Amino acid sequence: MNAFIKWLDKYMVPIATKIGSVRWLVALRDAFIAIMPATMAGAVATILNALLRDLPTQFGWTGFVNSMSGIIGVNGQVWTGTLAILGLIFAFTFGYQLAVQYKVEPITAGIVTLGTFLMSLPQGFTLNLTHALSKGSAASLTAAGAAVDGKTVTGWGYFNFGQFFGASGFFTVMIMGGLAAAMYIFLMKRNFTIKMPESVPPAIAKAFTGIIPATGAFYVIGIVTWAFGKLNVGTIIEWISKTIQEPLLGMSQGFWAVLLMTVLVQVFWFFGLHGTNVLGPVLDSIWLTAQVANINAYAQGHELPYMWTRNSFDLYVWIGGAGGTLMLLAAILLFSKRDDQRAVAKLSLAPGLFNVNEPVMFGLPIVLDPIYFIPFILAPVVMVAVAYGALTLGLVSPIKTQIVWSMPPIMNSLVATMDWRAPILQIVNMAIGFVIYLPFVKVANRVGPEVDKV
Repeated sequence: MNAFIKWLDKYMVPIATKIGSVRWLVALRDAFIAIMPATMAGAVATILNALLRDLPTQFGWTGFVNSMSGIIGVNGQVWTGTLAILGLIFAFTFGYQLAVQYKVEPITAGIVTLGTFLMSLPQGFTLNLTHALSKGSAASLTAAGAAVDGKTVTGWGYFNFGQFFGASGFFTVMIMGGLAAAMYIFLMKRNFTIKMPESVPPAIAKAFTGIIPATGAFYVIGIVTWAFGKLNVGTIIEWISKTIQEPLLGMSQGFWAVLLMTVLVQVFWFFGLHGTNVLGPVLDSIWLTAQVANINAYAQGHELPYMWTRNSFDLYVWIGGAGGTLMLLAAILLFSKRDDQRAVAKLSLAPGLFNVNEPVMFGLPIVLDPIYFIPFILAPVVMVAVAYGALTLGLVSPIKTQIVWSMPPIMNSLVATMDWRAPILQIVNMAIGFVIYLPFVKVANRVGPEVDKV
């Protein structure tokens, strides 16, 4: 066992350390974190409408739903300004965080990536009708700026709000926004800037500093998007969605992809690296994208497109934190005879109920402890297999609302899925985790606190 752990320490930890220090990945992680206020506000609106509209409607309580129409309408407005345009918000935060990592003026960078996102969208529409419009309808559309030619209606200046402004925009922001930000940062670092006298107020000076780099970045993207439009393969965002985003999201729904991510997070955590942070750019760019798509689909009454999303790990695998350590704490409190571990477990229980497990990871410790290495890896592997199987068989509904990661178990699964069966699955996995950890707690009793660490 020690030889295997030393092998992981030699080959895996350097990789994780490098991943955690890549500035682009750090910026990506921080950009996703920065959109959390909008995500949470939209989540509140979605949950409230589920409780005030969707669930009562299933029971035929139309009178109650009608009485709540004002609140439901306000919730719809909040959703429109948050989750529905999360891709648009992310377009700004990604450029901002990249500039922060490279220590250049960040607000202009956010404006550049935001503008880049809009430049990548379809800017017009074409409607092919089955019959010609009446003169009144044609006149109304013409007055609105559309062109009516028999059964065909075309218009410019129209952004498909429902299709592109949500999660479907994430990958385009990462690719095209990354290109624009790279050009902006390059020009800033090469001092292609306008220097203002020291007497000029800082806000004005910063704005002038970014004029040339921002203009250069906008023109680079403008050339790319214009040239791409000449290829007759659709706009850039449509091409990225079909050739990159959809295949990656499809792969993310496979069991082996979910299992691999679970194991990697556990391995990094075992060596004292925050696995969920190190791999946050992957978790968020893929599985959070799927989750936002689910949330928006649910808000619009559509079928949920994805089975496994970002919070699925939190609900069914990382209960109490990575490794499902809440069950380890329960096993220690019930069966451990070691005063040192029981003392740590008592102090770690309250944070663990809110999915904060640093106290037990570094206080017990689990980090670099050869006794707990096996259950720390095995428990999440078994739990993810059980949860994935239950979701695949349709025994539990996928996640349809956003939750705060620190929400306690049972409550989080019920709120996230609006399905009473989800807490049952969570309890089953908690029992599995407890059973897997229990023998190793008893082994730790016999070994004692003097056990050799790696």
